[in-house]
Amino acid sequence: MMQLNGSEIVVECLKEQGVDTVFGYPGGTILNIYDTLYKHSDEIRHILTSHEQGAAHAADGYARATGKVGVCLATSGPGATNLVTGIATAYMDSVPVVAITANVTLPMLGKDSFQEVDIAGVTMPITKHGYIVKNVEELADTIRRAFTIARSGRPGPVLVDITKDVTAAVCEYVPKPVEVEPRTYRCTEEEIDQVAEYIRAAKKPYIYLGGGAVASDACEEVAAFAELIDAPVCDTLMGKGAFDGRSERYTGMIGMHGTKTSNLGVSQCDLLIALGARFSDRVIGNPKKFAENARIIHMDIDAAEINKNIRADASLVGDLKLVLQELNRRLEKQEHSDWMKTIADLKTKYPLKYDGSQLSCPYVIEAIDRVTKGEALITTDVGQHQMWAAQYYRYTKPRTFLSSGGLGTMGYGLGACIGAQLGQPDKLCINIAGDGCFRMNMNELATASRYNIPIIQVVINNHVLGMVRQWQTLFYGKRYSQTVLNDRVDFCKVAEGLGCTAIRVTTREEVEPAIEKAIALKAPVLIECLIPEDDKVFPMVPAGAPIAEVFDGDDL
Repeated sequence: MMQLNGSEIVVECLKEQGVDTVFGYPGGTILNIYDTLYKHSDEIRHILTSHEQGAAHAADGYARATGKVGVCLATSGPGATNLVTGIATAYMDSVPVVAITANVTLPMLGKDSFQEVDIAGVTMPITKHGYIVKNVEELADTIRRAFTIARSGRPGPVLVDITKDVTAAVCEYVPKPVEVEPRTYRCTEEEIDQVAEYIRAAKKPYIYLGGGAVASDACEEVAAFAELIDAPVCDTLMGKGAFDGRSERYTGMIGMHGTKTSNLGVSQCDLLIALGARFSDRVIGNPKKFAENARIIHMDIDAAEINKNIRADASLVGDLKLVLQELNRRLEKQEHSDWMKTIADLKTKYPLKYDGSQLSCPYVIEAIDRVTKGEALITTDVGQHQMWAAQYYRYTKPRTFLSSGGLGTMGYGLGACIGAQLGQPDKLCINIAGDGCFRMNMNELATASRYNIPIIQVVINNHVLGMVRQWQTLFYGKRYSQTVLNDRVDFCKVAEGLGCTAIRVTTREEVEPAIEKAIALKAPVLIECLIPEDDKVFPMVPAGAPIAEVFDGDDL
């Protein structure tokens, strides 16, 4: 037993939970916690980001890359509200993050005090749970519960807001071991038997993988399952790396910018098996036409997702790893050679392709894949470059593709890349961004240079907001309202001014040497790649259309 003040309790609880790195930005109400962190700097590394949003994204990237809970800190008022976009990003993609903020003292709450914001109220819709701690006696158990909630079941962010007087108040602190929630599943024997029967009856099964396969560490079970039932596999953005992207069974991404093989194959299958996926609108297109020839089996840890967007013929609720282990034990080897040949023919007929005569983003992505032998950890921002990174880099391992899937947060990637690199220091971490996204949070290059974090920032610069321009070209009569960014900003000079090395690439021949040089430097490097403004991401499905109506440049 120890007599500690609230700030010391916060740090002791972080140590208790195995936290080694936190990301944040100090301010008046959280000064007591920062003073205590100073005294424990040999046990917990604090990374001072350039902006609180960068801290939230860094905590998110750390969590996605490691599977542990990410932690970010901010002061009251604007410090706390600057975390909101990062918290919402983590919420939409089910990422375990604990955001710790400090607020004004208890007597000043509710009086419109300087830098007072009800951050627990603001973030209520975008957190698994939120706390405001007004009593130091409740502080330790609240932080412990926050970590348990963040990582258990379907993971997600939790907010802990602490009044400043609580960070100074003293009480008795008793250390406790970490409570690890056991993996569970809620499905019955009859439900598992029903799913097994549907699988045995199928002639054309298809597996559709989402982020739950990554979160549950179920990759081995997914691979065994695909072999057992002899089925092709497609994935979502969040599911990248849960299945070997070099496997013959793999058909690429499904949905709005999925491959023709995946979209047509799912439209033709007679059994669709969704593993840890939520049937996002970007995946299903027109829900009335989605996999309309198929029975649908949905396996997910969150019962609220079952029948939410697509009605399932059978479902299994629980931790995907456990569910698949049990299901795999009950299944005998299936054989669907005719179906697999049909899928192989689709892959041959409809390969991904792009204009190879000039420098383009797909070429850059393929060059990164070649140089890194597919072993890099890739983060992205949001837009055309994000889709190309999902299409042309072949992910073979989980937690190697980090991207804002649900919220679509421009400016996510650089902070996430910093967090990922600190969580996985032996990995080569590369962030791929468009010029529009890079402008959002490019100040985080200063964070990378301050700590000499050896990330590689690739900027795909077409001087436009590429994805929005693509829609304007196809659906808005080429009225390019506010999407042209062709101004006098020099990203290489910006990077150098923020303490990083910069390389500009204008031809295909310069790409691989630039990547090799950046890797060899073992320091933060920006590579700017200049590409044409009207390159488009294909294939594509118009919003709300059936995914079977997927088209590409040849179709146009």
